[in-house]
Amino acid sequence: MFLLRRPTTAAIDRFLQDARDAPLSYGPVGILDDETVSGARDDVAVVVGHGAADFERARSALMAWRQFDLDWVEVFPRQAPVAAGSVVAVLIRHLGFWSLNGCRVLYRVGGPPDETRFGYAYGTLTSHAEAGEELFDVCLNRQTDEVVYRIRAISWPRAPLARIGQPYVRVLQARFRAHSAAAMRRAIRVARST
Repeated sequence: MFLLRRPTTAAIDRFLQDARDAPLSYGPVGILDDETVSGARDDVAVVVGHGAADFERARSALMAWRQFDLDWVEVFPRQAPVAAGSVVAVLIRHLGFWSLNGCRVLYRVGGPPDETRFGYAYGTLTSHAEAGEELFDVCLNRQTDEVVYRIRAISWPRAPLARIGQPYVRVLQARFRAHSAAAMRRAIRVARST
């Protein structure tokens, strides 16, 4: 959904209500691991900390959707549960207008017995300008002690404006990955100081 102004809280709440029953805009779930699916594939991994304490901070940051703490991208509801079936709206400001995009959490990764990885993937709903899946995860490399934040995604345009503006959409996606990594580093740094 493209908008000329920032939507009100009530408009975002209505969008979320409508999105709860919306289907995924693609199928089947799990296309990130299917090399036969065509689309723009992205995979970036960056070191955001070191040691078990930073891994826990990174895990907590993902649980709180801190990777979206940007001045041009927000997620609603702000404290959405990271559980399969949870629906979120991603609000993006770009080129003087706004877009509101629905996503559903599909699955989590890591956790017992693998206590060195945590993350989750969401898929786009029919109310999203793009179609595809995105995975956010953090892992602790036991050999190097590095905490790595990774984003893996596959997507393709759905809305006419996204198709027309695909080169710009790809620029925004790259910008999001870089800013999201910076947001995770910031979340870890803030958590260390408290």
